[in-house]
Parts: sequence; C-alpha cells; structure tokens
Amino acid sequence: MTLNADARELLRLIAESPQPVVASSFFHTIHPPNFGRSVAEDDPRREAWTEKQIGLYGEMLKLHEEALIRIVHPSDGERPDLVEVTNAGRALLV
Repeated sequence: MTLNADARELLRLIAESPQPVVASSFFHTIHPPNFGRSVAEDDPRREAWTEKQIGLYGEMLKLHEEALIRIVHPSDGERPDLVEVTNAGRALLV
C-alpha cells in the first residue's frame, strides 16, 4: 500500500506516541494555520487550511479501514477515540 504524505505523517506521529492518542490532535502539527486568529472565515487561506484539516480526517479513516491504526478506547462522549498503530502500520513505516 502506498500512503500520501499526509497519511504517512499522521501514521508516523501516532506511532511515535508511547500510549494511545487522539489522532486529530496531530492535525495542526501536520498543517498548522498560516493566518492570524482575526482572519475572516471566508479568507482563502482559512478556507484552504480547513480543506486540509477535513482531508486529514479522511486520511485517518483510510488508515483505520486499511487496519494500519486501531481504536483502543472508543469515544465516550467526553473524549474522541484513542488509537494506536497496528503491526501492519509499523511495517509500512519501515
């Protein structure tokens, strides 16, 4: 399986964690905002960044569907799913 750059980086960051993590906590690390807080909602930079964040959710789902990450602790209404990398995911990173 071939991963795009975003999926590979997300998988790598999850794999580096010593315990299960919320995958979306890495989204701003992968694509940090390139605009100030006061930028309008319809600013092209904000819209492009939002699309990248949504794309990362899609990549997270693909990693789960391909059994490269697994949910260790399902969401409970107070926190999102906690995930970890599977052996297949670690093998793909080598």
